[in-house]
Amino acid sequence: MMINLQTQIRDEIKIAFEELFKYDCPIDNISIDETPKNFNGFYTLVIFPHLNYLKSNPEKIGTKIGEYLKEKSQIISDYNLVKGFLNFDLSNEFLLSLLIEINKSTKWGIVSDKGLEVMVEFSSPNTNKPLHLGHLRNIFLGDAISKIYNSYGYKTHKVQIINDRGIHICKSMIAWKLFGRNTTPDSEGIKGDKYVGNYYVLFEKEHKKQIKELIDKGYDEKEAESNTPIMKEAIELLQKWERKDKSTLELWSKMNNWVYNGFKSTYDSLGVSFDKNYYESETYLLGKKKIEKGLSKTIFYKKDDGSVWVNLENDGLDNKILLRSDGTSVYVTQDIGTAIKRFEDFPNIKKQIYTVGNEQDYHFKVLFKILEKLDYKWAKECYHLSYGMIDLPDGKMKSREGKVVDADDLINLMIETAKKRTEELGKIDDFNNSDLKDLHKKIALGALKYYLLRVDPKKKILFNPEESIDFQGNTGPFIQYTYARIKSIIRRANNLGIDYEDISMKKSYNLSIHHKKLINHIYSFPNVIEIAIKNYSPAFICQFLYELSKLFNSFYQDEKIIDNNVNETTSFKIALSDITSRTLFNGLKLLGIDVTEKM
Repeated sequence: MMINLQTQIRDEIKIAFEELFKYDCPIDNISIDETPKNFNGFYTLVIFPHLNYLKSNPEKIGTKIGEYLKEKSQIISDYNLVKGFLNFDLSNEFLLSLLIEINKSTKWGIVSDKGLEVMVEFSSPNTNKPLHLGHLRNIFLGDAISKIYNSYGYKTHKVQIINDRGIHICKSMIAWKLFGRNTTPDSEGIKGDKYVGNYYVLFEKEHKKQIKELIDKGYDEKEAESNTPIMKEAIELLQKWERKDKSTLELWSKMNNWVYNGFKSTYDSLGVSFDKNYYESETYLLGKKKIEKGLSKTIFYKKDDGSVWVNLENDGLDNKILLRSDGTSVYVTQDIGTAIKRFEDFPNIKKQIYTVGNEQDYHFKVLFKILEKLDYKWAKECYHLSYGMIDLPDGKMKSREGKVVDADDLINLMIETAKKRTEELGKIDDFNNSDLKDLHKKIALGALKYYLLRVDPKKKILFNPEESIDFQGNTGPFIQYTYARIKSIIRRANNLGIDYEDISMKKSYNLSIHHKKLINHIYSFPNVIEIAIKNYSPAFICQFLYELSKLFNSFYQDEKIIDNNVNETTSFKIALSDITSRTLFNGLKLLGIDVTEKM
């Protein structure tokens, strides 16, 4: 069973305090950090907080504790003291025991089934436009969180809510009726989601044109916006949809299916799938029903115009409309229905995670509070995984103006960039065309996913595709290249018949600093997964993999792994390399990134 090294070192220091100084120090007051890279050591005790009690100078305290642990501890082999910071080295014997433990596991860091379930909602696009760069951060984040939870022993359910109804859908429908001339995606040779999205943009252009015409006639801007002929037609179409007008529903269904086919093509290219789709058109009625029930229990209240509201002022929020005066629903209406439906469909889920941009922070505070007021106990297990927007060098994306980075176009651009970079670097002569195509796609998607996941979700991202495809630095291709480099070493070892799989790692083996750092870092992987879970952040996995890749490449540069003297040392180095590659593989898999055996 894995132990947390910092926790065990804290325990040993607590005992040292008691035996050396009669100091019963609470374990939480003992601060153990990783030793900064510019100092020798692996873990560091900060002595300063204990000076008031110990009544001595840091050097004397540090020396006593260091000597005590050097003699008594099975973990600590040596120490050095820099002012009030006591830095510890780790013993060969202990690290080798950790490596043996790691080597026994084919999936180090991945734990067995805990019998718990979690639901993760992500992507959840509108059916009036194709997926774009902003969706990609959402998709990669939700997919990675699902995989990380799964590695932590949870059964995960990946879902999305398709926003398939509302005025935004009707805008595309009206534009197609006015300008489409009965064409289809197939007749125009355009992917379905792009085809429908073009009509959404066309609606907005025509709407702006008509607004200007009304303003020229004396309307003020706000009045003009709601009185253009094209907007009136869209509102009338929405009302027909609500009344279940047959021809309106047929057009709605036809255009939505064009979009779904387009979405599926993009998801397939990204290697992303969902366990279940929910549709706003199917959940909003359940939301309305629950609101009516809450109204009868005076949880909600009705205004004179017939609209239904909830008062959340005592909860630090505001009054929120739940149903309009004409009885039509708002966004939170369908979200209430969707949340309830999901817990009915999956009664064993312990947590529901909504992957949605930080522009909706307030919305989810309101939603969760309403669910609490409706007395759903699981409401407290709903979590909004809020993330920052992606900006372009020339500013913010705007869907209704068509100013977005289309997801498919971006993927193709990344593949072309990967192709260009690999050709510049050479070393691809032994690849056939099919292998090269596969390589370029893996590098492109690995670069894109890693770039968008390496940043803490709460932070904004300024997207730079050129920067993401680099075989040096904190990038996906650098980590993929490190993995491929190790697999090349393994292939050579196999060709030479070197035995490394069943190697007996003798306790007397003298580890180099590179060996020690690699073993210590790999051993921390399960803890990193736990931290990523607690923070809902794949960025911790990214940083772990980047550090591991750097450590291996330093090892590779400074020590010849396979030389003319094939002996126990060679077998050990290959075994350590193999364990590193397995850890890289498992870590990249959590990010949804494919590896390549050669690059």
